[in-house]
Amino acid sequence: MIDQVPPSALSDWFAQHTGAGLPLVLDVREPHELAVISVKPAGFEVLTIPMGTVPDRLADIDPQRPIAVLCHAGMRSQRVAMFLQEQGYPTLANIAGGVMAWPQ
Repeated sequence: MIDQVPPSALSDWFAQHTGAGLPLVLDVREPHELAVISVKPAGFEVLTIPMGTVPDRLADIDPQRPIAVLCHAGMRSQRVAMFLQEQGYPTLANIAGGVMAWPQ
């Protein structure tokens, strides 16, 4: 089961799930979406990999880190989190509501 974490609870989720290195927000939005709204790291690293390229870039995503996946509204990120879980990534969350729920 993938945890559903609203942006307001992301820091608490990361605090409960420690791993090797800084927690990771995996942003799977497309480049044109990134130009509209961006997320500033606050106690976590942001790695941007568009959803369609995630399978080819698994080597860039450390499975030992807690990973919260982000998209526009939370649907694509859920699919990517499920894919990562199938690949053996143990500590995953979907950022519920996506960047649209992110505090501005």
